[in-house]
This record gives sequence, C-alpha cells and structure tokens, in this order.
Amino acid sequence: MVEKAHETSGPVRADGGGNSEAGDVDEVTRAVLTASRVLVGISAKSLAAVEDRVTLPQFRLLVVLSTRDSAKLVVLADLLGVNPSTAMRMTDRLIAAGLVDRRVNPESRRETLLRLTAEGRRLVDEVTARRRAAITEIVERMDPGRRAALVGALLAFSEAGSEPQVSNELELPYPLGWTDPPSRHAE
Repeated sequence: MVEKAHETSGPVRADGGGNSEAGDVDEVTRAVLTASRVLVGISAKSLAAVEDRVTLPQFRLLVVLSTRDSAKLVVLADLLGVNPSTAMRMTDRLIAAGLVDRRVNPESRRETLLRLTAEGRRLVDEVTARRRAAITEIVERMDPGRRAALVGALLAFSEAGSEPQVSNELELPYPLGWTDPPSRHAE
C-alpha cells in the first residue's frame, strides 16, 4: 500500500483509509473543502461572462424565479433570506436590466407577481449550461469506477446535509444552501 504525507495528520493511505475515525473525518473534511474550491471556481467562472449584468445575489434571485412561474416579492425575500426592501431593490435593478418583469396578479389585483423574462431565462440557462459543461469536463477525466463512487459519496454527503435530491439544478425547492422551506409566507 502506498502512503503519502499529509499536511496535518501524518501518513494517510493512498486508498483513502485513515488511521482513526477522527483522522477519517479530518481527511474527508479536507477533501470536501478542496472539492468545494473546485466547485466555487466553476461557479465563479460561469458567472464571469454575465458579471457586468448581474451580481451573485441578483443571480440567486433569478435562479429562484426560474424554479417557479412567478412569485410575490415577499415570497422571494423569504426564499432568499433577505428583507423585502432588499429584494425590492434587487428586483428593480433586474427589471431595469430586462431580466425580470412585474405584473398584476390576475387572482388578486392588489398583488404584484414577479417572473423571469425570456432574457432572464436565457441568462440562467447560459450560466447553468456553463457550469454543467465545466463539471462534465472534470467528471470525464475521472476513472469510471471513481465516478460511481463519487455519485454515492455525494448523495450521502447531500443527504447528511439535508439537501433534497433533485433531477435538475433548476428544480430546486428552495435556493442552494438553504435547506428549510419557506416558513413565513405561502405562495
């Protein structure tokens, strides 16, 4: 068995085995942190082409809107974990950029609904396609046996983090990183 030196915990087996349960947790934590840097880099690069049009928080708002036909401002604010006034400022900028539009709710004329415009949908789809392509490129470089192991490990990691499994990144029940459904407002 080949051993490699590890920065903080001494020798670690090349097959991924650790010297103890605590060492195993530390090793897995380091591996996940390293992988998260790769994923954050991919996310940042995928947004780079549109950073002159939207900020990261604005993009999050667009992604949330992309998961539904329309939403009230107060619901969006709740889903994003921001104050309604913050969501309003973000939405106003996105409306001015032609990425979101505001319409009167046909079921209640006192309410306004927000939804993506065709251009907003294109922007979300473009960024998502860039992310998917970059991740696919990395996955294709992996040994097929390790790919299968990665799927199992990532599903277990997501389950332990209470992240719901989705078949498509645009079918998220709530924004990335927020595992609690909206609590204060119904749609």
